[in-house]
Amino acid sequence: MAELVSYALTDKVATLTLNNGKANAFSHQLIAEFNAALDQAEKDQAVVVITGQPGMFSGGYDLKVMRESLASALALVKEGSTLSRRLLAFPTPVISACSGHAVAQGAFILLSSDIRIAVDGPFKIGLNEVAIGMVMHQVGIELAQARLPDSYFNRSVICAEMFDPKEAAKAGFVDRVVPEEQLMATAQGLARQLSQLDMRAHAGTKRKARAAFLARLDAAIEKDLTATL
Repeated sequence: MAELVSYALTDKVATLTLNNGKANAFSHQLIAEFNAALDQAEKDQAVVVITGQPGMFSGGYDLKVMRESLASALALVKEGSTLSRRLLAFPTPVISACSGHAVAQGAFILLSSDIRIAVDGPFKIGLNEVAIGMVMHQVGIELAQARLPDSYFNRSVICAEMFDPKEAAKAGFVDRVVPEEQLMATAQGLARQLSQLDMRAHAGTKRKARAAFLARLDAAIEKDLTATL
């Protein structure tokens, strides 16, 4: 079976690369491998860098699973939401190096990362759920409200507007936009800097700063189990 999430450790920086076909779709297998890679990064006490393939960070959930049944869709969304919650509480810094399009769950991974760097180019970043006939799940609303300014929250969540990388930076999906040839060097350089932090202090401060937010996410995950997508 092909490896969907590769793991590379260098100088206390763990790089997780998503590789699940053309869209880098979030399937049950990819999420399981993502969690296994995070387990290893936690053991290695490494800063995490998440990236995808050139031109594609992730196009969202695996639509084959989402279309099987309501139960299968809800199960996959729960796994993805729990992954987002884990990233937000992760004991070391998490950096997303957005290598191209980041749609739906791909964009939620950006919203769940501490620092987000995106490649410049003709790429789309955002939440398209309403455009494809899905009522936004409660976890998605919580994530967007926490990271997007009000003006962009309405445009993104309620109206499903997609943004190019530079506009996505204004919207709050990413923090910095760089040329393609600088993406990984920028992310890795920042990760090496962050690896010098006192990780006990980082983890403790993150838990304190996000305690109320994480509690809202826990409640939202349970609420979404009875939702209609």
